[in-house]
Amino acid sequence: MDVVWSVIGWGGSAVVVVSLLQTRILRLRLLNLVGCVVLVAFNAVIGVWPMVGMNAVLAVINLVHLWRLLRHRHDETEYQVLQVTESDSYLGYVLQRHAKDIARFNPGFTPGTSPYAFLVQHGDRTVGVVLAHDAGAGRAQIDLDYVVPKYRDFTPGEFVYRRSDVFTTQGFTQVLAPPRMQDATPYLASLGFHREGEHIVLNLQDRDLMSG
Repeated sequence: MDVVWSVIGWGGSAVVVVSLLQTRILRLRLLNLVGCVVLVAFNAVIGVWPMVGMNAVLAVINLVHLWRLLRHRHDETEYQVLQVTESDSYLGYVLQRHAKDIARFNPGFTPGTSPYAFLVQHGDRTVGVVLAHDAGAGRAQIDLDYVVPKYRDFTPGEFVYRRSDVFTTQGFTQVLAPPRMQDATPYLASLGFHREGEHIVLNLQDRDLMSG
């Protein structure tokens, strides 16, 4: 029994350490919560009550943060979409700062070819970038849909595609997913994208009907 609980204790500690190595904020909180709960049980069994109290408090803190994160996950009052110019200096800074990560997930992307540029803000943090160009026939072709690592468990792109009129005000009726996304991924499907011929598209009129 002692060996079993020793393994459990070390396991809980390992989960806490791993949680602190996460770049995604939601994953960090979830793993940290699991580790704290395990350590509460372990320390209660061996009677180390100060550690029980500390880990119990940390578990509650994680629960509160998770509740806030998930509660506001789709809250348009928490996120803002800012349209900027292609030559905007801050946009250039964001793209340069995350250049390696962007290249990893978006091979072949070339900055400077997207006249329609949008920044997704969460408070004072820039959490996403969407770049597009006019593909003709009322269609906007997405060149880049990038989310910073901390917010990759969320879907800030939805505030560009579904919860704002940034495309419709430009006269677009459809949005085309990036060419490298050949399938309607769960992310795209959740936003209303679907296959039409060789493209994955979002019909903005359908979106407006759904939101209405």
